[in-house]
Amino acid sequence: MKTISCLISGLLLLGPALQTANARPRDDKQTATIEQVKIQVAKLGIGDKARATFTTKAGAKVKGYVCSAGDDDFVMRDRKTDAPTTIRYADVAKIERNKGHSMARNISIGVAIGAGGLLTALLIAIARAG
Repeated sequence: MKTISCLISGLLLLGPALQTANARPRDDKQTATIEQVKIQVAKLGIGDKARATFTTKAGAKVKGYVCSAGDDDFVMRDRKTDAPTTIRYADVAKIERNKGHSMARNISIGVAIGAGGLLTALLIAIARAG
């Protein structure tokens, strides 16, 4: 009975870590219509914080930040060279937001999984000793 209660408590403690590890970001990579592209560019905003990677229907990828947006097109600037690229909304096939939190998120997931594994090993050792 003591072993079962230890295993159940271990599973309850590991539950949130497993949900975090299995969580998937929403899919921003779908083919979009012109109005959807305009809405997504407006949500990104303008300036250094509006980082994204746009894939055109021709297959070219443009990575950088949105510098300005108009009615028919918008201007992306490369973060390293600051070279402007004008992209028409109709030419956009996919939009991928570059939020910049992926490394911290991956480290925290790894730490949570490691802590969960260590906790499970401790619970199993306590259950066998008792």
